[in-house]
Amino acid sequence: MTRSERTQPARALLDRIRAELAPHDDDNRLVPRIAAGTAPRAVFAAIAAEELRITDSDWRSVHTLAARADEPHARALFSALAPGEEQAHHLLDDLVAAAGPDTGAQQPRPGCQAYPAFMAWLALNGAPAAVIAALSTNLAAFGRYCGAVATGMRTHYGFDDAACAFFDFYTADNPEIEEKALAAVQAGLDSERLDPDEARMYAQLFQSYELMFWNSLADEFAG
Repeated sequence: MTRSERTQPARALLDRIRAELAPHDDDNRLVPRIAAGTAPRAVFAAIAAEELRITDSDWRSVHTLAARADEPHARALFSALAPGEEQAHHLLDDLVAAAGPDTGAQQPRPGCQAYPAFMAWLALNGAPAAVIAALSTNLAAFGRYCGAVATGMRTHYGFDDAACAFFDFYTADNPEIEEKALAAVQAGLDSERLDPDEARMYAQLFQSYELMFWNSLADEFAG
């Protein structure tokens, strides 16, 4: 049996969750404005300020999940995610320099920080395989958002590649991470330690908090 055949049930679960969530992906009110060039330039400073906090928090969360995971595939996935969070954090430096200071950066925006707060809760309480299933579905949507943002930044706002690098990072396909996620989800299914309903619930919450991030900024920069 090939690797893809062994992980087919895991792939089916992730595809099913993504299909259930897909109708709400377009509830994002900010990304289409960036893609069309109608959002104010100041929104990028706000995104950078909030993402600096998020990547820092998520770095700690994935390390905690790696330490908690006793299944090798889950531990390998979280361990592989940690360097990416650190890299993404540093990629924001050029966006901060290009976008300028965020006047609201002294205080985190609650709607933007709900996502990492939930991630931190999962780091302490979530079943690792269910967290991986939910996180994988959310990262797929986040990658699409980032692709649209990066295109809009270059087309309408004149940002260079360095300023767009954070969004490019999450747009790029990462087959190694995808394979590790599938292996971890499959191990959870095989051991019956992954509850599909729990994974679906986590994914729905991730989507809600993801949309809250973008839509909080859409409301703030509505003018």
